[in-house]
Amino acid sequence: MSTPPGSGPGKANAALGKAVPHIDLDGHDLPPSPAPSSPRNGRKYALATELVYTDSKDQYGASSIPIYQSATFKQSSAGGGSEYDYTRSGNPTRTHLERHLAKIMNAGRALVVGSGMGALDVITRILRPGDEVITGDDLYGGTNRLLTYMATNQGIIVHHVDTTNPEMVQKVISPKTAMVLLETPTNPLIKIVDIPSISKIAHEVNEKALVVVDNTMLSPMLCNPLDLGADIVYESGTKYLSGHHDIMAGVIAVNDPAIGDKMYFTINSTGCGLSPNDAFLLMRGIKTLAIRMEKQQANAQAIAEFLESRGFCVRYPGLKSHPQYDLHWSMARGAGAVLSFETGDFALSERIVEAARLWGISVSFGCVNSLISMPCQMSHASIDARTRKERHMPEDIIRLCVGIEDVGDLIDDLSRALVQAGAVTVTMDGFHAKVQAQSLASTA
Repeated sequence: MSTPPGSGPGKANAALGKAVPHIDLDGHDLPPSPAPSSPRNGRKYALATELVYTDSKDQYGASSIPIYQSATFKQSSAGGGSEYDYTRSGNPTRTHLERHLAKIMNAGRALVVGSGMGALDVITRILRPGDEVITGDDLYGGTNRLLTYMATNQGIIVHHVDTTNPEMVQKVISPKTAMVLLETPTNPLIKIVDIPSISKIAHEVNEKALVVVDNTMLSPMLCNPLDLGADIVYESGTKYLSGHHDIMAGVIAVNDPAIGDKMYFTINSTGCGLSPNDAFLLMRGIKTLAIRMEKQQANAQAIAEFLESRGFCVRYPGLKSHPQYDLHWSMARGAGAVLSFETGDFALSERIVEAARLWGISVSFGCVNSLISMPCQMSHASIDARTRKERHMPEDIIRLCVGIEDVGDLIDDLSRALVQAGAVTVTMDGFHAKVQAQSLASTA
């Protein structure tokens, strides 16, 4: 993965591969995370290799972990005692996936559940009435909806601040702060959050406060928040980890064994663990993450440059015009494949979205095929219009989730949509067509 000069991967987690198995709150000794991988001579495999390489103990030597489609497992004695007893508590396919995820996320333990929001639900069950949560003012709509429910029904106090400014977090943090919930880049404004600085601030004020980071936008391929000071990282496995939008999945990664035990206890109690079949599909998707992300990033960079050259206000951390370009690259190994741009006119944006052909109108991102949407109408519609306005979310903003198609085809289709919608004009100069943006782009 290419990086700007002077940048590089995050600090290696010295504990990777050294986690010691222990009995959890339910008496289970699983999963033994993370999975072993790198050779014993001290040389660490590159992440692209780690994503693919797995060490399976399958009795028949299957190169792909089998799907153990069984609800129960026979025990060796009347008192039980076998490694697995009931799939709600643990399943070999799911364990294999969890160990693999712990390895690539530089975590002591990883857990998988039925969706990304399911992962956040498990995490927030740690909170108690009266606890305070600090989070951003540009959040995924589902995250905002869950926090609003908790504030309304469970006595949790939620502070929405501009987390791109650590000083704003400093102003509201207190010993009552139990959790700081971050997204970076934010969705859909693509703002960058300083994870190390905010983690330091939170832990200095309350050493028990948990810094939680949604890393869905970047994936473990591009960022490892646990190395940057976060206590818990979660992702929607539905997105880049899977890459094909054929499953729903959520991933939680931690280094503190006690936190991992609490999360597992909740998962086992509620039965929200990922099914064996979906665990198999997610494992398959992870193996191609590096090559997919490489292509998607390259496409996104070209498309962001194309839109910016036409005069649109483009939000993408791969552009040097992004106000937090340096901060992003100090934490990440790539810019990702999600960008947004503004036209300055809501109706115009609607026409552009509806004129696209290759770009499917859809919520979500991270898929191999490219998607287009107006977040305020779809993924963030659960945030009311007044709140969106207070948080400076432009109603005309268009989000592009770039896939692996030929970039020339994607740009050609987008150009045609811009022309058809009336966003640009075309003039002929000999045999060459020039596309020039009208004065429609709003200021950043």
